[in-house]
Amino acid sequence: MILQGSLLLLGGLFALLVLGTPVAVALGLSGAAVIGLAQLGIMALPTNTYTGIAKYPLIALPMFVLAGLIFERAGVALRLVRFASALVGPRRGGLGVVAILVCMILGGISGSGPADAAAVAMVMIPGMVRQGYPRAFAASVIAAAGSTAILIPPSIAFIVYSVLVPSASVPALFAAGLLPGLLAGAALIVPTLVLARRHGFGGAPDGEQPGVWQSFREASWGLLAPVIILGGLRSGLFTPTEAAVVVVVYGLAVGGLVYRTLTWAVLYRVLVESAEISAIVMLIIATATVFAHAGSTLGSFDIFAQGLIGLTGNETVMLLVLNVILLVAGMLLDAISIFLIFMPILTPVMQTFGWDPVWFGVIMTLNLAIGQFTPPLAVNLMVTARIGRTTIEATLPWILWMMAAMLAVLLLLTFCPGLVIGLPRLLGYR
Repeated sequence: MILQGSLLLLGGLFALLVLGTPVAVALGLSGAAVIGLAQLGIMALPTNTYTGIAKYPLIALPMFVLAGLIFERAGVALRLVRFASALVGPRRGGLGVVAILVCMILGGISGSGPADAAAVAMVMIPGMVRQGYPRAFAASVIAAAGSTAILIPPSIAFIVYSVLVPSASVPALFAAGLLPGLLAGAALIVPTLVLARRHGFGGAPDGEQPGVWQSFREASWGLLAPVIILGGLRSGLFTPTEAAVVVVVYGLAVGGLVYRTLTWAVLYRVLVESAEISAIVMLIIATATVFAHAGSTLGSFDIFAQGLIGLTGNETVMLLVLNVILLVAGMLLDAISIFLIFMPILTPVMQTFGWDPVWFGVIMTLNLAIGQFTPPLAVNLMVTARIGRTTIEATLPWILWMMAAMLAVLLLLTFCPGLVIGLPRLLGYR
């Protein structure tokens, strides 16, 4: 009965996904079907669904989504681009480096890869095209750089992971993700410069270049946002959830009073869009709770976890196997769905090998970051390709270079865990 129910649970889920069913619906339907057929307590479904989202840390999620959209519509991205351009100067590959730097800074505000990539693509791609960068190259660089948003705090993915793995606190995950996010961004700069110089992309100034001091003053309000978030968390002034509220208020003040770009009409659209995005994420989390309840009650997750552990007792081999599984999963599903589907299976594996849950969460998130710009799903790449008026197929020669750079960072962090855990330990979070 357990085997049949397990096959129905996962088989039903993947069958529904292949048929194009929304992830939230697929998770809910497959879980509810198994609970009903196996008589696991169908009347408990409403309570389980509510319990899945009635968690205090999740309040931060819609607030950070709102904060990211406020800063995007307030014109912060454009001012950050001007400042980064002044720092980098007119050189081969300079605008590509600027795009990566701006993605990393905005990632420290929004915590969302697709939102980060969209904001930077709208500002950067037209200028990059004017300087001779192919549209596909520009879209590839920004899509890859946008993926660092789920590593650099505040990361929405880390907030969801902390709910699933209570032993990994949000502050510890934020601290652990900072250096990996910076390393990922630095790694992307290498192929960007190499390819730009090899093919002669960029180099000529695009109009009058802004002065460093002037552009810094214009961008300083946006640059302060990550400082407020991380500084407030480190000082104990506010919790991650309170930090999300603080940065929303700060963004409203910057957009409405300083830049004066956040009109009532723009604010209304921002509120509607943030509500839609947050509702989708919360619905996925709620229905994933039904899926998780079915799997844990039936014993399916234990079976799959033991199967993974039975593959090998070698820690190195297991890490490589899990990285491959997560990379493939990241190419097919969004990060939050993967956390919700895979963590009940991977948690026993993590405990068996004695891995630090904070380190494992960062490694898992880095795998999923690579999936954000790797076809066939490639949510970031879909966004930037659409904005850049190019095709996914045209980006493949460039995306492979970006993948190689990020995979090098993944291997480094997988086998040098001190690079991940060092900062949380230094700050007293571990």
